[in-house]
Amino acid sequence: MLKGSRKKIFDFGSDEVVIQRKFKALGALNDLFIAIWFLGGSILFFFDSLMTAGTWLFVAGSLQLLLRPALTLAELIHIKNIDP
Repeated sequence: MLKGSRKKIFDFGSDEVVIQRKFKALGALNDLFIAIWFLGGSILFFFDSLMTAGTWLFVAGSLQLLLRPALTLAELIHIKNIDP
């Protein structure tokens, strides 16, 4: 069941799951992972034998940078079913 404009409430018997500001939460989680990938890649670049793995972490972080504007657009643009 959906209640309220900015939060989702899903009922499961006598329990309910509440998600508030889901796009902000996803954005923060995305930013955290971006930081982890770039920090890990930077550390791995100190070692010649791990440089390839570091490069892949940079690629993963760069791909996640694409998610940031996608999340913003998803938050701003909603597709809604209009009942006739």
